[in-house]
Amino acid sequence: MQQPVVLIGEWLVTPAVNQISRQGRQLTLEPRLIDLLIYFAHHPDEVLSRDELIDHVWTRNVVTSHVVTQSISELRKSLKDGNDSSPEYIVTVPKRGYKLTASVIWCAEEGEELAPVPPATRPASGEVQLSTITEPQVPESRPAMPPPLPEKRRKVTTWWVWGLFLLALFSCVALVAMSTINSHPPVTKTRLLLNPRDIDVRLANGNSCNNQASQRTYAVGLGSLITTSLNTFSTYMVHDKTNYNVNEPSSSGKTLTIEFVNQRHYRAQQCFMSVQLVDNADSSVMLDKRYFITSDNQVTIQNDLMSSLSQALTQPWPERMQAMLRQYQPSQSLSLAQFYQAHQLLMNGDVDSLSKASGLLDDILKQSPDFSYAMAEKALVDILRHSQQPLAKSQLSALSAEINRVGDIPVLKNMAVFYQIKTIEYLSQGQISDAFSAINTGIGLEMSWVNYVLLGKVYEMQGENRLAADAYITAFNLRPGDNTLYWIENSVFQTSVTRVVPYLDNFLAAK
Repeated sequence: MQQPVVLIGEWLVTPAVNQISRQGRQLTLEPRLIDLLIYFAHHPDEVLSRDELIDHVWTRNVVTSHVVTQSISELRKSLKDGNDSSPEYIVTVPKRGYKLTASVIWCAEEGEELAPVPPATRPASGEVQLSTITEPQVPESRPAMPPPLPEKRRKVTTWWVWGLFLLALFSCVALVAMSTINSHPPVTKTRLLLNPRDIDVRLANGNSCNNQASQRTYAVGLGSLITTSLNTFSTYMVHDKTNYNVNEPSSSGKTLTIEFVNQRHYRAQQCFMSVQLVDNADSSVMLDKRYFITSDNQVTIQNDLMSSLSQALTQPWPERMQAMLRQYQPSQSLSLAQFYQAHQLLMNGDVDSLSKASGLLDDILKQSPDFSYAMAEKALVDILRHSQQPLAKSQLSALSAEINRVGDIPVLKNMAVFYQIKTIEYLSQGQISDAFSAINTGIGLEMSWVNYVLLGKVYEMQGENRLAADAYITAFNLRPGDNTLYWIENSVFQTSVTRVVPYLDNFLAAK
């Protein structure tokens, strides 16, 4: 049941829509101010203390007298509506509280009669009513009753009373109707303008293949490589959504979808990896490739896909990017598939996954000792393990030797992974300035979500939570999903997302 409408002075108050209106002017107030005004309307001409208002309007939420004073001030300002000559509706009674001095008439939504509320009668402050003892009095003779009014005059008076009552009733109904017509809030439509330079990379859940797990990690690895490469060396902004399965509108102008499909080929059922780039502005297909994956052609597929993207986006790859891509080309193709499995475990971020990743990378280095990037990734995995679960003394010695070997390889010192390792090492040693310098060098070499998570950790250690929040949101924007959130919360040291990044906490809650 809707709350009744009330006329307070010149203002018609409609609690159901938090609005007050007069003479065609309509204002929307905060619900708390409407509740406060309605409570005053229930007690016209009564002095209400701050404690009483807190009890009945704020229902004893943790508020102070200052909150009441501020709310009264805002309510007065709204009732004056910019006209300083308007009468004061709510006056302050010193040392006691506040009082509504305007007239109050309660209306009903559907034409019930107006109900004026008489002012409360209270004895004045300090006034004492004394009962007096009177002597019995002798009944006196009653005075003669006045002669009755003439019948015609009595009818005229009755008609005037009814006329005024109906006029007031119709006025109230008209005001309620006008308020209802104008009270519908505007309809808000969510519209997104596409950004042609933004690309979403997605992994579709296609038909299952026999070796679906290894193929999925290969696809996720390709998505990570494409995202980092384009963000670092092109004018495109790419969002890796292979770990983000939320169906929500996107402003990205293009979508790159990787999907595994079972398809009959030469009388046999085979599993293909489909890669399709679509321009969302006109739904045109810019790239459509299908690859039949074997254990020895994964490096070839990776090189062909990167070359095809360069042509589709008319984006030539600079020499520095080509040098980076060469680090992802082990001598044995099988090592690339295993590397992407280890990389997926690294992105998971938990101790068990990191331990498995370390073992896999050990096997890869035995098969392909020239795969220097795998060596750097193993050092990154092991130093992250140490930050979450301290390693034994012998393991620490081996880790230190790993980091030194990575630093001795010239090509790795020009890659972000080396500075990610050094950032974590400096943070564990309390060398915050060195960590800040290292991670900024890494960001200059590569725009990746891992770099921005580590930048957020450095900012937290510097006490710059606002800058840390910006860095964490940037990381989540580059690669949204549970993996990035786990890194923000647990990598290097634990972070309270609720305290440091409340926006991200609210965003995930709304999801």
